[in-house]
Amino acid sequence: MNVARYDFACAEVSGMIYAVGGYGMDGESLCSVEVYNPDTDEWTLIESLRRPRWGCFACGFEGKLYVMGGRSSFTIGHSKFVDVYDPDNHTWCEMKNGCVMVTAHAVLGEKLFCMEWKNQRKLTIFNPRDSSWKMVPVPVTGSLSIGFRFGILDGKLLLFSLKDEPGYRTLLYDPEAAPGLEWMTTDIKPSGACLCSVTMRA
Repeated sequence: MNVARYDFACAEVSGMIYAVGGYGMDGESLCSVEVYNPDTDEWTLIESLRRPRWGCFACGFEGKLYVMGGRSSFTIGHSKFVDVYDPDNHTWCEMKNGCVMVTAHAVLGEKLFCMEWKNQRKLTIFNPRDSSWKMVPVPVTGSLSIGFRFGILDGKLLLFSLKDEPGYRTLLYDPEAAPGLEWMTTDIKPSGACLCSVTMRA
């Protein structure tokens, strides 16, 4: 990269890889952003964020780069602003009321699904058509400290528990189901306490 960084956000948009914010070599918060082109094998700096961000997350969504969460400094709390980069126009815009401290996220259909560290009992769903957020209760019993990772299967969202509690089964959320029928369970169950899920399209 042009700028050494760690604890940064990274995402793919339209075949390009973006590295956003993070810490620099001297521990300073970064607002710089760069993009990797696999065809040319080069990193290029693009327009910076309006404020430094570290510990944030990013995702490619609807052909744009979304960056949210994280902090600007040790004294400023987790940001609810969402920075959105349009690769076609090479410009950033800003939205309010995003998620903070996101522990899991996935793009499914035309919506973005997030789980926040402080609220493991609700899915937060973003709809880009009207820039709205809604929260859906997660039907989980047992320990309030259960955390989740997401996966996608046949157009449905999988919620894997990070704790192997007796009787717990993986949850399945169907965004196209009729109201009241969105939640199901599945026998799919990962092994091991450290889980990362990857979605592949054949």
